[in-house]
Amino acid sequence: MSCPICKKDSLQKYQPFCSKHCADVDLGKWLNGSYAVASEPEDSSEEAELEAALRAETRH
Repeated sequence: MSCPICKKDSLQKYQPFCSKHCADVDLGKWLNGSYAVASEPEDSSEEAELEAALRAETRH
């Protein structure tokens, strides 16, 4: 298996990376938002209903 960051052979100790450096680079990408998990957009009708319910509660 090759390191997903630098493409060198990975080492057992740092799998799937080749070194602590590449593991840290990957972690940094997750922490700064370079990687993202796709999600489905929220249903706008549900959101509108929730907002209306919240407005109704604040009037009482």
